[in-house]
Amino acid sequence: MSGPPVNTTTARARDVAEAVTSDAYGPRPRPTIRNVAERAGVSKSLVSLVLRGSPHVSEHRRQAVLQAARELGYRPNAVARSLVEGRTHLVGALVADLHNPFYAEFLDGLQESLHGDGLRLLIGNSQWEPALEDEAVEAFLELRVDGLVLLGIAPTSDTLVEATSYTPTVVVGERDTDLEGVDIVVDDDEMGARLAVDHLVQLGHRRIAHIEGARSSSARYRCEGYLVAMRRHALAPYIMVEHGDSTEEGGRQAAASLLGRDPRPTAIFAANDMVALGVLAAASELGLRVPEDLSVIGYDNTHLSGVHHISLTTVDQPRRAMGRSAAALLSDRIGDPGKSARRRQVTPKLVVRRSTGPAASA
Repeated sequence: MSGPPVNTTTARARDVAEAVTSDAYGPRPRPTIRNVAERAGVSKSLVSLVLRGSPHVSEHRRQAVLQAARELGYRPNAVARSLVEGRTHLVGALVADLHNPFYAEFLDGLQESLHGDGLRLLIGNSQWEPALEDEAVEAFLELRVDGLVLLGIAPTSDTLVEATSYTPTVVVGERDTDLEGVDIVVDDDEMGARLAVDHLVQLGHRRIAHIEGARSSSARYRCEGYLVAMRRHALAPYIMVEHGDSTEEGGRQAAASLLGRDPRPTAIFAANDMVALGVLAAASELGLRVPEDLSVIGYDNTHLSGVHHISLTTVDQPRRAMGRSAAALLSDRIGDPGKSARRRQVTPKLVVRRSTGPAASA
């Protein structure tokens, strides 16, 4: 007896499914150094020499190996190489808040310099959360990074302090650390704040308020610079400090509180450019004109401050130069971990744009 009739459509579908799941259609195995050697017709040791950039290989053979590697899609095994060399050529950068353009612009300078030193950058964002700081650093350490950069973060937790004890580390923007062998790159925050207040006083402002940023040494020093400058100009009775954070929304809320006072301030010096954007938003909501009714100064001179319709007067701290300085310190410390701790301080300058003008009473 003949069997049941064959459904040719079903059979064809089964054949296609079997083909798709076969090895021919599955993920290809990663090519190895042995595959490259076989394709190029050379030994594995010669392939290794080429991939390490050894000068002791003829140009003809070097090109043959590189061509074979390209054809096969070969990528060197970074883990295996790190075991041989005792280093990974990786640097972990932990950032307090990647939403702040200052940090992104700093990372540009850092990455440019690290790349020139043969180092690759990994980035973690803590969002001002200590738990996320520890988690990110643990991940960096598991990847055996050669060095750490802590941007806007002071190494105060047990995890970070321990990490700095055996991993070359540079701290940027924070002075609250006195750890052996940890280098620091900072801006002269007090001077920057004085520049801002002096500019506003020259424009005839007296009721000058300050919005303090997130709890950090940079915020503290900027606030101290504001207080010193106000007292130096005999304006102590007009001192107004509103605590905020380092975000645009925090700046908006703090500015709303300040502008609700009677009399209200005629000028606000913000902790950073993001906070200053929040001040501009609050002024707009209240129907205040900038700078006719309210002058606003930020800090950092990020690319946002120079946007035409924002045109924010701000204190410039050279982000990319700070990044290059941090990279140089870190590369140097990776080469010689026993060096004494070093500190590099950059000098800020005031960049005047359209968000500041004469006080209404002047």
